[in-house]
Amino acid sequence: MFIAGFPAGPWGTNCYVAATAPGQECVVIDPGKDASAGVAEVVREHRLKPVSVLVTHGHIDHMWCVAPVAGSYDATAYIHPEDRHLLADPMAGISPETAGMLLGGTHEFAEPDRVAELTDGQALELAGLTFVVDHTPGHTRGSVTFRSPYDGQGGDDIAEVMFSGDLLFAGSIGRTDLPGGDHPTMLRTLATKVLPLADNIVVLPGHGEQTSIGRERATNPYLLDVAGRDLADPAHGPAPLPNTRGL
Repeated sequence: MFIAGFPAGPWGTNCYVAATAPGQECVVIDPGKDASAGVAEVVREHRLKPVSVLVTHGHIDHMWCVAPVAGSYDATAYIHPEDRHLLADPMAGISPETAGMLLGGTHEFAEPDRVAELTDGQALELAGLTFVVDHTPGHTRGSVTFRSPYDGQGGDDIAEVMFSGDLLFAGSIGRTDLPGGDHPTMLRTLATKVLPLADNIVVLPGHGEQTSIGRERATNPYLLDVAGRDLADPAHGPAPLPNTRGL
């Protein structure tokens, strides 16, 4: 499995390009602001052909270039139906402070020509790769992760890679104080969709460095808290501080 990633735009959002190997079809994950040029460079350097664009959630720092990238390569965009409206109206999912940063310019957004909606547990067969979709609400209502088997080249003991969007970071989790965010829902997602995963899954997050489920299970304060909680208890604890690396 070939994966290239780079941070793009003012929020340093990680955009990923995945393929079976150089010279093949590929999938682009989360092309945010200013990501189009980076995608084009990766595609050109490795002789790739994008056929799909996967969106972990509809926040503007992850979807800004979805339509341009999908349009440039005649690719289909995939997003959960709960976040689909943000493709055309991303301002509905951001804070007043972020909206203020964007004032003064002309920003027009529209859905790509082809959009497919994701469902929980769905297995997508794209560009010779399999992506299992997990609906992981909490950061947004339509947040998802994409897990793909890793072929283990080079003797690496890696079961899967997971493109986690803003669900899980190295040492933290996504904020829940924006429109569509909900902290109790985030805690349930962590308990039911993250903690059961194998330790040897590599996590490729929406911001910051890569990590693993095993590392986060052992050190991430939010996962440690969830592992020791009764989520039926209404006292779920404080929401995480806003993540300064993204939205």
